[in-house]
Amino acid sequence: MAKNVVVSLSGGMDSSTLLLRCLSEYDNVTALSFDYGQKHKVELQKAQSLVDYLAEKGHNVKYQVIKLDGLVNLLNSNLVEGGEDVPEGHYEEDNMKATVVPNRNKIFASLVQAVALSAANANGNNTDIALGIHAGDHAIYPDCRQEFRDADDNAFRIGNWEADKVGYFTPYLETDKYGILQDGQKLCGELNIDFNSVYSRTNTSYKPYPSGNSDYKSASSVERIEAFIKLGVDDPVQYEDETGPVDYGVARDHVEKLLAEYA
Repeated sequence: MAKNVVVSLSGGMDSSTLLLRCLSEYDNVTALSFDYGQKHKVELQKAQSLVDYLAEKGHNVKYQVIKLDGLVNLLNSNLVEGGEDVPEGHYEEDNMKATVVPNRNKIFASLVQAVALSAANANGNNTDIALGIHAGDHAIYPDCRQEFRDADDNAFRIGNWEADKVGYFTPYLETDKYGILQDGQKLCGELNIDFNSVYSRTNTSYKPYPSGNSDYKSASSVERIEAFIKLGVDDPVQYEDETGPVDYGVARDHVEKLLAEYA
């Protein structure tokens, strides 16, 4: 019996690694991305580029972008077009609450659940939903908390016939961003794909430059660079600041200094 999975692919490091894990463990992989008017729309380009690269290497993913950009003028968040500037710094700072998008994970979860249940009913096989939730998810995001996920799943099962055909795949519950990146390095070897080619096709920055290059000062970028520092390898994405494109060393040094302040 074929194993089927649906994964929400943001284009970031975590969900891209989760996609690799799904390719390693499932026969049929469907990936969904969401265009909700986010400022960091480059993540959608990265996601498509990664799917294309994987196909070239013999790993096929059924991929679709779901258009939700009609919401952009109705959402109050610094992350969407028209919102205020995305704050810089560390995730421990209170101003990071400005990066919350109201009900975002609930919106995404409902659509992923609908696709997974539809696939299960259509092909007669149970279908899993892959979630990249991990121990490093932050309390500033209420929709990353376990009680939210439990309530959301309960509503899904109450509201749908045959919802028992849908399960969950959560391989990173007990690890953090560094652990996820470690798994990604291992998976690149297993799938015979190039680590730099994969992770250069990801975006974690909430403040990318018009060039598509990543900033290194927003909290999401700081966390990503911290994981690469711990892994002991250079991040293959191109970083940039107000002076223009910079070497990875500049970004790394900034993050090491910032982390020392929070040690």
